[in-house]
Amino acid sequence: MAEQVLRTLMRTTDLVVAGFFSPAAVAAVGLADIYGRLPLWFGLGVGDGAIALSSQDTGSGQVANRNEAVTQALGLGILAGLPFVLFGLVGSYWAIGILGAEAETVRLGGLYLAIIMVTAPAFHVTMIAARSIQGTGDTRTPMYVNAGANAINIVLTVTLAFGLGPFPELSIVGIALATAVGDTLAALTFLLIIHSSVSDLSFVRPTKLVVARQLLVISAPRIAEGITELIAEFPFNAILLTFGTEVNAAYHIGRRVYQQLSSPLSRGYGTAANIICGQSLGRGDPEEAYFNGLAAAGIAVLTVGALGAGIFATAEWVVLVFTRDPATIAYATDFARAYAIATVLIALYVVLAGSLRGGSETRPPFYAKVTGAVFFLLGITYVFGVQLEYGVVAAYVAIVADWLWRNLFVGAVYLRKGWLERGTAMMHERGSLTGDDD
Repeated sequence: MAEQVLRTLMRTTDLVVAGFFSPAAVAAVGLADIYGRLPLWFGLGVGDGAIALSSQDTGSGQVANRNEAVTQALGLGILAGLPFVLFGLVGSYWAIGILGAEAETVRLGGLYLAIIMVTAPAFHVTMIAARSIQGTGDTRTPMYVNAGANAINIVLTVTLAFGLGPFPELSIVGIALATAVGDTLAALTFLLIIHSSVSDLSFVRPTKLVVARQLLVISAPRIAEGITELIAEFPFNAILLTFGTEVNAAYHIGRRVYQQLSSPLSRGYGTAANIICGQSLGRGDPEEAYFNGLAAAGIAVLTVGALGAGIFATAEWVVLVFTRDPATIAYATDFARAYAIATVLIALYVVLAGSLRGGSETRPPFYAKVTGAVFFLLGITYVFGVQLEYGVVAAYVAIVADWLWRNLFVGAVYLRKGWLERGTAMMHERGSLTGDDD
């Protein structure tokens, strides 16, 4: 959870520092971040495949299969990062320009995007290696590595952007370079740890096609889930802009409050649920996996729900960190409170989805996100907000309704227990359960 807080703080720092230069710099970072989520979601997708197989094979004691899965996942991440490098080098300015940005925003955003995309393979390695190590039950090592890299990133962001000490003032380029350096250092450190005796993992020569196929089967829906969220951002932001620029800015502020304060805790519980459910399945105890998922969900609801209540009560003061514009403050407070209400639903969903992923089941969260985005987030906002003229209030309701629907969908899948059978069947397929042939 501490790791998640620092990662989110790093992104918040980027936006705050960019704000010292110009509105164009803020817009440039925000627009580039839209494309930056593509390698993020790919890394999360393959990382989820790696943590599922790593945790299951740790539980079953199948070290060879675990090392095979981790090695293949890292190789896949590096290869998949190369197209992003090419995109950053030849298409970054075009990508910002097609969003309708002004010339200065295109110039700054193109530079920022090119730099962060060049290190996409390193970013993938960081995401995948961290989850692979977490799957063994070691959550401290990834925390130390990522915390150190993120701290370096934050310090370099301020130093390079403002030109402190012997460094020149690089503005937005300095922000991007700090991110690139942090990601590269983290990736190299993780590779050294896996290669050394510090980690229980080891690199091997990949030989099992069944492991590669399972990695792709688990990862693909997770990657698609992220792309769906990215695509939905465009029409949702367009609808909010019809209510006014202040409303759109307020949405991003309200969402950032949630992402910084409560989201790291939810993601931490989700990762923990993934690990403990996967390891229980690996030990051949699906009932324990089922109970562990529910227990993790209960703890998440109680703790994150209490945090959400605090955010709701203090929202008006929290948003002042991001803006002093009276109109924006009013809307941002309402968005922050909408997310505060949804916080308990988000925590429950993230943990249930994490438990399913521990059983190698990544399809239901994808289906839940697609239907939730289309029918609730976009549908309610457009129909009630635009067509029936309820305005921005419809967006507040849509945010909560979206997460409520996701819980109903994923919760039904969880209770039917089919994910336990899927995880067990996939372990049998790759020979990871006691009694299976190697």
